[in-house]
Amino acid sequence: MQALTGLDSSFLYLETPNMPMHVGGLDIYEGSLTFDEFKEFFSKRIHLAPRLRQRLIEVPLSIDHPYWIDDPDFNIDLHLQHMALPKPGDWKSLRKLTSHVFSQPLNRSRPLWEFVFVEGLENIPQVPKGSVAVISKIHHAAIDGASGAEMLGLLFDVTKEPREVPPEKPRELEPIPSDINLLYKSTMNYIKRPFKLPGLLYETAKSTLAAGKISRIQPSDVPRTIMNAPRTILNQAVSAERKWDTALLSLPRIKALKNAVEGATLNDVVMAICTGALRRYLLEKNELPDKPLIAMVPVSTRTKDEKDDMGNQVSAMLVQLPTDEEDPLKQLIRLQANTKRGKQYQGAIGAKQLTEYADFVPFGLGAQAARLYTRMNVSKYHSPLFNVIITNVPGPQIPLYMNGKKMLAHMGMAPIFDGMGLILPIFSYNGVLSISPTSCSNIMPDVSKFSRYLREAANTLEASVLALDKKKEK
Repeated sequence: MQALTGLDSSFLYLETPNMPMHVGGLDIYEGSLTFDEFKEFFSKRIHLAPRLRQRLIEVPLSIDHPYWIDDPDFNIDLHLQHMALPKPGDWKSLRKLTSHVFSQPLNRSRPLWEFVFVEGLENIPQVPKGSVAVISKIHHAAIDGASGAEMLGLLFDVTKEPREVPPEKPRELEPIPSDINLLYKSTMNYIKRPFKLPGLLYETAKSTLAAGKISRIQPSDVPRTIMNAPRTILNQAVSAERKWDTALLSLPRIKALKNAVEGATLNDVVMAICTGALRRYLLEKNELPDKPLIAMVPVSTRTKDEKDDMGNQVSAMLVQLPTDEEDPLKQLIRLQANTKRGKQYQGAIGAKQLTEYADFVPFGLGAQAARLYTRMNVSKYHSPLFNVIITNVPGPQIPLYMNGKKMLAHMGMAPIFDGMGLILPIFSYNGVLSISPTSCSNIMPDVSKFSRYLREAANTLEASVLALDKKKEK
């Protein structure tokens, strides 16, 4: 039995029928694979990821965070679905199915995940006929992007020949704790918790002084706190129907673009591409604010010793996106400076301090506050926390295989919530970088258009870099 952290629990607070809080993705596998083969392969390896067989148990009266327990009634058939695309089996129908699956909340009475095996991929460019797809959903309370990437490595192979996986050793499940035991354990947690507060307050005070020094030497328009973002059409209450698509880009070509600006990183280039697409999309709708948009960029705090742990271990960085700038090269130059400042400020605050405060919020109080926030549509009465989330997870740069079938692409998905109706999960795998906008029908019904703008923004930036290189050669 393992207690959820305050940060993990926050994804349970936020969840409503309109705001399912799962992460996931769409994987495409080359070549024919039957559902029975997929199920057998997965069943033999599921013990490598224990969280997939654990469910939540809540403390009576919700006085403390829930616990993970091994599910004595675990049945893999409840978590695997088998579907086929309607003809013509093209990308549009796959994207529509994926959006539909992502719209459905997970059942909290069972382990919080679901995989959908999809056949009928017959007319998708660069995908051989007869290939299959797997749509995955895992609750954000269970994993973050980094632990999800680690899970990929556990469950799949790096060679076409499947590796031998030792069978699971016999195990004895702990009995489900009684309400009295849960209340006792929670009481002990509450007794210990205040002793952590003085150290946390001391570290916070030091961080505040360090951040204050940085603030005095940085430009005043650099975002340091939430609720300083301009209002946009992206920042309103979200609807239940998810809209999802992806843009697939060449990772080597994207990496090459960072050399155009001294000190620029791959992440800077990716954010420049997102900036170009956002500017074009909002400008086209006459909704581009004068003030630059602000992105929240999750930053992993996972250490090497924690790389196999599940759950969420992230902090956050605020980055100003130069959506007020038309020139893509100038956007990249400004982003390089903005992300550098954001890292300095985020580093001064301390990677884990803000998330550790979440441990002091009683679960019942947090859940009630989140429901009240949604029910009263509070997001429309204050400035956005930030305008968009851009989350970049590096994946393996070698092919992965499932039962001998090569994974052609992995495209991510992540949740949105009231006041933050667009998230851009980015994942790099085997030389391909995917940017997968996730939104909803009332905010971005034309998400496929935005995906096209992402691809075209990458091409425009590349053309600007090549033109600059030609000038330097003369």
